[in-house]
Order: sequence, then C-alpha cells, then structure tokens
Amino acid sequence: MNSYDLNDAGPDGPSLDDLAEIEREMPLIDAEVLLLDAQITILCAEPAPSDLDWQRVRRARRQVMREARALLAVRATSGRGIRVA
Repeated sequence: MNSYDLNDAGPDGPSLDDLAEIEREMPLIDAEVLLLDAQITILCAEPAPSDLDWQRVRRARRQVMREARALLAVRATSGRGIRVA
C-alpha cells in the first residue's frame, strides 16, 4: 500500500500552504468564473445581448470586486500583503 503524507509533498505538487492559499482565494476565483461566463454570454448573444445579460455582467463585476476587497482585507490583517505570482 502506498502511503502519502501531505506534509511531505514534493516539487511535483502544491504544499499545504499553497493549498490553504488556494482555498482562501476560491470565492474570488468563483466570482471571476461567473464574470467570464456572463461576458461569454454577451459575446455569443444573438441577435444582441438583452438588458438582463448586461445586468448579469454588472452583478458579476460587483461580486468580483467584493471578493477581491475581502481577500485583500484578510491578507492585510494577517500581514501577508499582496503576493504576485
């Protein structure tokens, strides 16, 4: 039987800290996916985007901004600041 300890993750996989950071960023990632989906709907709308389509984009943008602010606030209180990959 192959035993795998997450604490021993090698260079081929994310560390526990990386996984924790991804988990913290998931609400922002989800919001960005919803925004992308709304933007794709606008681009593919036939014959033209409806008012509801545009409202969906605006709502998704606001959600992305809320989640980004929340993530920055968490990072500011933890003293980590902004990490650029």
